[in-house]
Amino acid sequence: MKYLELDFIISPYSRDAADILIALVADAGLESFVDTPQGVKGYVQTGLFERSVLDSLTDIFPMDGVKVTYRLAEAEDKNWNEEWERNGFEPVRIADRILIHSPEHHNLSPAEYDIVIDPHQAFGTGTHHTTGMILERLLGMDLGHKTVLDAGCGTGVLGIFCTLKGAKSVWAYDIDRWSVDNTKENMLLNGVKNMEVVEGNASILQGKDAFDLILANINRNILLADLPSFVSVMHAGSQMILSGFYVEDMPLLVQKAKSLGLNYLNHTEKENWATLLFERL
Repeated sequence: MKYLELDFIISPYSRDAADILIALVADAGLESFVDTPQGVKGYVQTGLFERSVLDSLTDIFPMDGVKVTYRLAEAEDKNWNEEWERNGFEPVRIADRILIHSPEHHNLSPAEYDIVIDPHQAFGTGTHHTTGMILERLLGMDLGHKTVLDAGCGTGVLGIFCTLKGAKSVWAYDIDRWSVDNTKENMLLNGVKNMEVVEGNASILQGKDAFDLILANINRNILLADLPSFVSVMHAGSQMILSGFYVEDMPLLVQKAKSLGLNYLNHTEKENWATLLFERL
């Protein structure tokens, strides 16, 4: 399988800018990334690359004073899954209560909730603000005996945490087969048995029983399109946490949610990323 390599230069460079860039360019088909001293290298299958989408995302970068340029070349022919796995990620601690780490990390200081994630190419190790903010919210919620939907599950880290915190069951889905397989692997690594994951999009929610809590860490446009499907599997009192978007996107999402009968409760934000909490009336 042929890949293109895009060498992104971020000026001035910062870790936050690199995280935002990775989240943005995934919409242009890029599927794995490697950090560089000046930015990030991203890789995309030749037939899936959408250059016009990429250019529209990088021309106006959503951080004041930050400019992004890139160089495009054919990637060296090698196993990019192995390249991603070799780079891995650093252990992540959230609110001094959650520890997320790979199977290769040993002799770490213990935490109340210990989650092992082997991410491969799936999104969700806790390093991104959106994942971390949702986990912080979940820490303050009573999940005992609740049923949870993890929409666009990525690595499955959110659903796995819910099971560790006492959820009755978790049902997860992702449009990407790689993410589904990775979530299953991570469920095994954490001894999770009350969680199910399937491949598909929001249309597979048709006919499902209502959930007590819905989690969706996806980009704004997909959330806007999928909100009716989410509301269809909520009962009175069900709550929903949304993330994966910027603070300036909140009014659109709040308006759409209210039109579907949801009550806006509150939001959190970090480095211009946001989460929203709703409840069905």
